[in-house]
Amino acid sequence: MIGVFGGTFDPIHNGHLRTGLDLCEALPLSQLRWIPAAQPPHRDTPHADADQRLAMVRLAIADQPGFLADDRELRRDGPSFMVDTLASIRADIGLNSPLCLIIGADAYAGLNAWSRWKSLLDHAHLVVMTRPDAPPIPDEIIAWSASRQARDLDTLHAKPTGAIWFQTVTALTISASDIRARIAAGLNPRYLLPESVAEYISEHRLYRP
Repeated sequence: MIGVFGGTFDPIHNGHLRTGLDLCEALPLSQLRWIPAAQPPHRDTPHADADQRLAMVRLAIADQPGFLADDRELRRDGPSFMVDTLASIRADIGLNSPLCLIIGADAYAGLNAWSRWKSLLDHAHLVVMTRPDAPPIPDEIIAWSASRQARDLDTLHAKPTGAIWFQTVTALTISASDIRARIAAGLNPRYLLPESVAEYISEHRLYRP
């Protein structure tokens, strides 16, 4: 089964990487594709440009088998709508291979604001990373999800699309915004993100005033 982990990754950090590894082992996944958003429709414009964020993702995952950087959203014009990304991946891998979109609890709580959100399950399963302080879920999403929740992981592997699974992952309270703030204040972000990414940020003078 292939996983899709999208985000701005501005910058990618150890919280992303640890949860990605958790998911690869728990689900399990044969491959996890890291997809930086070129123009995220639900967030402010990223601080680092798309090529820089892709470069940091590639550095961060370089030594982890099964992790793959995917630049398809950078090669596509317009906003980076995930439903279009999944359709593109589905066209590449065929109709029968299990595919899952991985999102956090915050994203799940706001899923009904995504473009064509109900069509996501036409292209992939949905794996939601849970956490103790997860935000409340709107009734519309609860009602939509109720009949689609998988009873076990075998369901995700048995069919290519259509199921929802909730997965507990390691809770690391690391945020990209905090890392950017630390760097802007002249503080060292070491141990919050890979050394290779920290060196890239320093070399390119990212996130400084």
